[in-house]
Amino acid sequence: MPLYEYACQECGQHFEALVRSDTIPECPHCHSTTLEKQLSVFATGKSAPEAPPSPCAGCGRAGGPGSCAFG
Repeated sequence: MPLYEYACQECGQHFEALVRSDTIPECPHCHSTTLEKQLSVFATGKSAPEAPPSPCAGCGRAGGPGSCAFG
């Protein structure tokens, strides 16, 4: 069942309700069914920033043993 947000047109109470599409919820404060479905906003988590690439230290002679894996 989806979670919807509602605003009661009778008392102004805002609330959330888990409802089926064929069910009309009622205000938990005044029990009115004169409700307006609200636009739900959702939170998004912000991930940590990526670590900067490691600076390339001298890896040895180009093409030889210990040569840089990136080059």
